[in-house]
Amino acid sequence: MTSNRLKTKLDELYEQYNRVEYIHPDPLEFLLAYSSRKDREIVGLVASSLAYGHVSQILKSVAKVLDAMGTSPYTFIMKSTRSSLRKTFKGFVHRFATGDHLSDLLLGAKMVIQQYGSLNQCFSQALSEEDTNTLTAMGIFIEKMLSWENDPGHLMARPEKGSACKRMNLFLRWMVRQDRVDPGVWKDIPPSKLIIPLDTHMHRISQGLCLTEKKHANLNTALEITERFKKICPEDPVKYDFTLTRFGIRAELCSDQMFARSVVSHK
Repeated sequence: MTSNRLKTKLDELYEQYNRVEYIHPDPLEFLLAYSSRKDREIVGLVASSLAYGHVSQILKSVAKVLDAMGTSPYTFIMKSTRSSLRKTFKGFVHRFATGDHLSDLLLGAKMVIQQYGSLNQCFSQALSEEDTNTLTAMGIFIEKMLSWENDPGHLMARPEKGSACKRMNLFLRWMVRQDRVDPGVWKDIPPSKLIIPLDTHMHRISQGLCLTEKKHANLNTALEITERFKKICPEDPVKYDFTLTRFGIRAELCSDQMFARSVVSHK
């Protein structure tokens, strides 16, 4: 399939599925419950960091954390200390993550906000105009989040270790893009620099769409797939991420493998 024909097909699917009614079940839905940008930053960080495992458990874990944070997650963390966070989330477990990991993630966010004014400002200062994507800025941002003797464990993956950093790239998609589903909390980072949030579902779909032949869903694969999407949509290579991932989490839609085959068959 040519790039033009693939773009036509993807745009058709985007118009059909990139809608609010297709968000559930997706941790993105939690961001839309808050109107404040400050709250949405924190909610987005929490929801994306816990976005691994079965989606039903993800939603339960995120809801439990946000319930404990009250009506304003931003106000909650800014009034918290390391000890109070660990007390609040004592006993919390989400697969491999413990309450201490979550507490240290939130502590890092608080300290960055105190230093830079917001997570947005910290990330923006790390991003250079010459950067073709957010990879370098993401590494700097993560280092800033880990500069306070805090250990969020695998809740914050590190790109220098080769991780695709799916959850951080998902967070950035939510923060940067703005359309019918993505809220676009941050206004000063171009969507053209985003990297695809690569997990096993998106990896299989991308293989089926002939966007990659790589066998592992790692950082190099994420960058290759992003570059292929840039040829289709240079200004917004992550545009189709929400639409494509519906086929991995919506029970009434076909599986991701069947979807990829059906698109490729339209040659």
